[in-house]
Amino acid sequence: MIHTADARARKLALYMIETGGTVRSAALKFGISKSTVHKDLSERLPEADPGLYALVRVLLDRNKSERHIRGGLATREKYRKA
Repeated sequence: MIHTADARARKLALYMIETGGTVRSAALKFGISKSTVHKDLSERLPEADPGLYALVRVLLDRNKSERHIRGGLATREKYRKA
């Protein structure tokens, strides 16, 4: 039997891979917290679907390495509009 959290973890991973999205965008799309997305992807998915986890891990690592750039761009836009 597939646990509902495992199914949600798979859906989250597929969504992020298909869209190239972030944990934040997935949380907004699915109406859950960022911590739930992170827990599903980093703790539940490796046991439920190791192959899918390997794919989403690449995306998560890339997003983590780029987050300071996105933050800087968001700050710049914030002050341009002011």
